[in-house]
Amino acid sequence: MPPKNNRKARRPGDLEEQVFLALAITSDQLARRLEPVLRAADISPTQYNVLRILRGAPEGLACTEIGNRMISRDPDITRLLDRLEKRGLVSRCRQRSDRRTVLTRITEAGLKLLSQLDSPVLDTHRLLLGHLGPEKLHGLLQLLSDLRRPEEQELGESYSL
Repeated sequence: MPPKNNRKARRPGDLEEQVFLALAITSDQLARRLEPVLRAADISPTQYNVLRILRGAPEGLACTEIGNRMISRDPDITRLLDRLEKRGLVSRCRQRSDRRTVLTRITEAGLKLLSQLDSPVLDTHRLLLGHLGPEKLHGLLQLLSDLRRPEEQELGESYSL
């Protein structure tokens, strides 16, 4: 006999599935709202992520380290770096001590582009998240950190914000 009310019967893991889907949908919505800001600068979200990573590593990073720090993994990081280098936003050079290692650094043009994007990106973040207020934002940040922790430990990864 079916349940008397119109609500679906709960299955094990249903709450976890709802949270997972809510996170995925929210992440997609937030990313789509940022895309026009980046598109105006003729840069993709993935390229923006790489430039941000490199701005935080002025000594440069090897390709694999960039890939490890990316928010969304890109299977063809080399081609992504090729496009950024062609635009003059990054430079690459082979290490003298280990010729197998190529370091990628952000250029002055890349730094200038990021500085032009800093304010519009921050304005977009504030528009999308500011209504939550500092207390809820700190709580959300802690919850998201707690959510990532077991996965990061298992994979040996860590994302710095």
